[in-house]
Amino acid sequence: MAMIRGFFILLVFQLVGEVLARGLYLPAPGPVIGLALLVVALALFRRWRPFDEEALAASDLGQAARGLLAALPLLFVPAGVGVVQYLGLLRDQGLALAAALVVSTVATLIATVGVFLLVKRLVGAWEKA
Repeated sequence: MAMIRGFFILLVFQLVGEVLARGLYLPAPGPVIGLALLVVALALFRRWRPFDEEALAASDLGQAARGLLAALPLLFVPAGVGVVQYLGLLRDQGLALAAALVVSTVATLIATVGVFLLVKRLVGAWEKA
């Protein structure tokens, strides 16, 4: 039950951050804003009711965080398996893949700048009208 309450707290802060990010058109992602709000809330709570690191780790929030951190390496397993599975292909075609990656990145950057400049011109012409 403690883990569920901890996850609930984390999700509430993420939801509040998401609502603030979208509602106020903030440039930061909602989860980042929610995490910042959680840090502020913990700092304020610590002033009102002092606690140490062991108390925080034993709390519902600490148990949920520990559970998430324990599962974090599982997210890297599929990527690692994919790299190991195609190691021969990477060895044979690595130079071509690297070149394709560089060329596509540069093309994406050029296209992004082009679209930005086009939108900037359109918005400038629209504001003058």
